[in-house]
Amino acid sequence: MQQTYVVKAGIPVILPSSFEGSPRNMRERCTDSISIFAKYSAPDLFITLTPNPKWPEITEILRPSEQTSDRPDLLTRVFNLKLKSLMDDLIDHAASGKSIAHV
Repeated sequence: MQQTYVVKAGIPVILPSSFEGSPRNMRERCTDSISIFAKYSAPDLFITLTPNPKWPEITEILRPSEQTSDRPDLLTRVFNLKLKSLMDDLIDHAASGKSIAHV
């Protein structure tokens, strides 16, 4: 027999810290960052990466009738690949010097 779970309105749901983007996850990441800052001193770089819906990798795959807002899966996948590439360049290939800590 299949069991169905119903969450009633007004009942708080506590997400675990392993759930990306949850308040507990963000608090844990902040605490980790502060600990790294305390051990290794002030950071030299603070880099943010923002996805661009007009990246060729995205626009080439879209059908003529689609827009990037119709394919958040595609935007997310391309963003994660570019983020991984950037982190590889910075950490593994030492593009801006040797990295001793990163978040």
